[in-house]
Amino acid sequence: MKKRQVKNSTFTIERILPASKERTFAAWANADSKRRWFACHDDWKTVEFSLDFQVGGKETNLVLTPSGSRHVFDGTYYDIIPNERIVYAFGMYVDNIRISVSLVTVLFESVIEGRTKMIFTEQIVLLQQPSVAGLSTEEEINGRVEGTNAGFDRLAKELS
Repeated sequence: MKKRQVKNSTFTIERILPASKERTFAAWANADSKRRWFACHDDWKTVEFSLDFQVGGKETNLVLTPSGSRHVFDGTYYDIIPNERIVYAFGMYVDNIRISVSLVTVLFESVIEGRTKMIFTEQIVLLQQPSVAGLSTEEEINGRVEGTNAGFDRLAKELS
């Protein structure tokens, strides 16, 4: 039997968003808004989405890729300070195989009137080596960063 390995990594994304801290935070807290901007790829179809935005609350997101692969985000909120901070953890599954577990901290800072600096830090544990998709660890991390940035591009449009 092949030994399963883990790989740890951390990445941070900083964005200046075109809205106040209150509007930016609300885009994370409101289920309709978050469902619109949260997907990693434009061609992935959201099949199920739920958001219970409170400490101890859950968030789930099931999407299908064009090839028919199932990707599931299964998260729990651990700390929420309105308009200041969100801390949550989530597992990521591809076709019912858990591929990673992450801890995320999102900070919101006013920079100038009507603009917010959002600082997103993800500490990720990759659980499968080689990965489900046959990617190297570096490719998996780069893919996670790219997908997260794509979601934040949609968040910026949502706030515009």
